[in-house]
Amino acid sequence: MTDPDIGPELVQLLTPEGRRVQDPRLGAYDARVAALSPDTLRAMYGDMVLARRFDTEATALQRQGELALFAPALGQEGAQIGSAHALAPQDMVFPSYREHGVLAVRGVDLLEVLTLFRGVDYGAWDPRETGVHLYTLVIGSQTLHATGYAMGLARDGLVGTGDPTRDAAVVAYFGDGATSQGDTNEALVFAAVNDAPVVFFCQNNGWAISEPTTKQARVPLADRGRGVGIPTVRVDGNDVLASYAVTAEALERARSGGGPTFVEAVTYRMGAHTTSDDPSRYRTREEEEIWRRRDPIDRLHAYLTSIGELPEDFLADVEAEADALGARLRQGVRAMTAPPAESIFDHVYASAHPGVAAERREFVAARAADDAAGSPVAAAREASTR
Repeated sequence: MTDPDIGPELVQLLTPEGRRVQDPRLGAYDARVAALSPDTLRAMYGDMVLARRFDTEATALQRQGELALFAPALGQEGAQIGSAHALAPQDMVFPSYREHGVLAVRGVDLLEVLTLFRGVDYGAWDPRETGVHLYTLVIGSQTLHATGYAMGLARDGLVGTGDPTRDAAVVAYFGDGATSQGDTNEALVFAAVNDAPVVFFCQNNGWAISEPTTKQARVPLADRGRGVGIPTVRVDGNDVLASYAVTAEALERARSGGGPTFVEAVTYRMGAHTTSDDPSRYRTREEEEIWRRRDPIDRLHAYLTSIGELPEDFLADVEAEADALGARLRQGVRAMTAPPAESIFDHVYASAHPGVAAERREFVAARAADDAAGSPVAAAREASTR
């Protein structure tokens, strides 16, 4: 992939140079963006800056040995922040493992995200409070979870009532690589035939680890939705305004009972797939430079500056907030300690389960026996906690 597939069919409302464009074919999308206040636009800008600072700090913490792994989202801030701003409080998000910007907009403490990458928790936030399910490391599996949840919303009478405070929808986030997984294709079929209120938001960042999109599909990825009868739209994922407008319209249709939508947000992963990856092994500096000139943060910065809505005091406040976030992440991660080993039996089921309780007792007894016998396993465990 040497250049983005940005053709006339791709929704774009803000050019890479930060110029607001209007297209008569995109009237509904354009109207949504025109209704956004300067405060909202600045909030989007600030959210993107903070998401990128989180990425930078987390990557550095992994390089310092404080995190076992990290999945950067560098360059994908436009798709994530734009789409997240379209969500209603009652909507539910099913992320993969790099939707850090989405989580931040939904109110998840980004320090809690790092409990997973530190290896001390599966994810510390409560989906019932945040409207965000826990990160999913199995590629594409969350698309089925999202579809099932969306079908449940419809069966519970929470779709198409006409009450904007009640009607709900679901967004499933995944990457281009997940479109090659069976789970995702099954989810598309289930969603289509059941008119599930779910938006499939595919961040096509060009690479499924080291596999380019051209090796995954002969046609645009959005055609996977068309193949099962789901309306689709392709959007410039580095355009935060277009990402917002497209997602807002898809969510509105889902909440009103119009069924699913497949959104392909064409973006780019500027960093590595994870911190164990070396992208220089499979892509060129020239390709990276092409996409660097389409940076979503620079794009909105240029636009807000051109309309006189990016004052210096606001920029200073955002920078100070980013610095404070970085300091809190560094301090918080280093303070994280491993939980009791028997906590792996917590939250297996929603209510107490006799089988799990029996396994917990056996596990605790076995550890106690090891400790009493002075086994090598017990000694290694003690040494690891010093």
